[in-house]
Amino acid sequence: MYIRKLTSLVSPKIGQAEVQTKAGILRGVLSDGTYVFRGVEYAHARRFHLPEPPKPWEGVKEAIVYGNACPEIFTCIPHDQYTVPHYFTVQSEDCQYLNVWTRHLDPEAKKPVMVWFHGGGMMTGSGVEHYAYDGEELSKYADVVVVTLNHRLNVLGFLDLSAYGEEYRFSGNAGTADLVAALRWVHDNIEAFGGDPERVMIFGQSGGGGKVASMLQCPYADGLYSRACLQSGGMRKGPDLLPEQSRKVAAYVLEELGISPENVSEIETVWYDELAAAADKALKKTAEETGSRAFFGPVADGDFYMGHPFNAGFRKESAHIPLLVGNVFGEFCNNFAFPKGEGSKNSWSREYTEAQYREYFGGKADAVRETFAETYPEKNPADALFMDGNMRRGVLDFAALRCRQSDAPVYSFLFNLESPFNGGTTAWHNAEIPYVFHNAEYLEPSFIPGVTEILQDIMAGAWANFVASGDPNGGNVPLWPKFSLSGQETMVFDKNTEVKAGHDKKLLSVLPVIPFNMQTLMGTKK
Repeated sequence: MYIRKLTSLVSPKIGQAEVQTKAGILRGVLSDGTYVFRGVEYAHARRFHLPEPPKPWEGVKEAIVYGNACPEIFTCIPHDQYTVPHYFTVQSEDCQYLNVWTRHLDPEAKKPVMVWFHGGGMMTGSGVEHYAYDGEELSKYADVVVVTLNHRLNVLGFLDLSAYGEEYRFSGNAGTADLVAALRWVHDNIEAFGGDPERVMIFGQSGGGGKVASMLQCPYADGLYSRACLQSGGMRKGPDLLPEQSRKVAAYVLEELGISPENVSEIETVWYDELAAAADKALKKTAEETGSRAFFGPVADGDFYMGHPFNAGFRKESAHIPLLVGNVFGEFCNNFAFPKGEGSKNSWSREYTEAQYREYFGGKADAVRETFAETYPEKNPADALFMDGNMRRGVLDFAALRCRQSDAPVYSFLFNLESPFNGGTTAWHNAEIPYVFHNAEYLEPSFIPGVTEILQDIMAGAWANFVASGDPNGGNVPLWPKFSLSGQETMVFDKNTEVKAGHDKKLLSVLPVIPFNMQTLMGTKK
């Protein structure tokens, strides 16, 4: 089922694919008319320091093999390996690498550029972790330049040592600084790959959506992108990592390692596994002490990162950026990741479905059943048990806040397509990604003959239209109006793709709020 894509990844036809970048000449590969450059160094950095531009080189440097991914405190055990096939690459602190797919090596081509921020929270993942992240088909179908990248994560990207001297002023945002460095590289070099530095979209899913949100709130990223897309992430209400919290975590890390504040530089040479173990203990200790979840992520220091829009409001400097925001129907509640009842939901009797409603919705069962039937008359009533209302509420709140604070257009979407996998599986967290990247027909659980081919054309086309003009409309995309406070217009991607206005507002008012459990989502530690 993955033969065609794997062949392209492993042994593409070698051709003349050389590009002059600011630092030197890169040689990639030519695959069926698409030039592919892998493992391109966009920066380098000492541990806990800001990234610096790549050093120039003489001659030609090969860009054929994917670059290193950031080491992980723990690597997710992918329970969804079938529905979301993973590709794991070498891990190293030397991880500032990106990949480029393009149909042109002409500086005058000026094609739109799509820069992907991978998921995995701020803790795990890489720009090639999912098979769906491969940019060849999207570049080919939409005639765009696609970029994916790796950057520092977890303790390496977000340990706030700012209390220990000016040298570590931005260590709590080192991972965010890597994203800025990657966008700077794109701005300075992408013309040589046929791209337009004035039409760059940052887009990401899950943790990648959070990274997009952080760029909107980062003054150092201003002018490096012109559109932004958040998919199933970055739109949750919740606390920022504030300096007082981040510094507490850092103090506990030093304590666990036996490093005194006077000798803080010793932390730069600690073996990563030892550092990761200390960081894990520090997070747990901080969580127990504060009674709330402790995590690694951008530090709202009021300088490099101004704080999430829900807490700090949108910065006026990024208020002109058009936004594309949305989520999928099942997200973390889908019936594959978190099954309820027994057997396939689509084989349940009416009586059994009613019993499940009573068990999970309690006194709200009648209201949920009636409202779900009004909202989705074409769906199985059992689907309500696997709808993630939390993420959907976040998307609507985020879009509404943007509309109140900016005149730039906002477009909202909801991916509702059910997979035939397991007798019928509601759309899972990551389910839309293969469609956006135009790779869904190559991934078995995503493929529905006669449906997938059409839907991926529509979605990839809409995303490409958006990066090109700031508007997803055009070509085969159904008319997609802007999101408004009064209408809550949302493009619903399904077997029949159409715009609906406020269609699930009443349903969300009665659907229970489900507590968010990151440990369950991220899997078991090694």
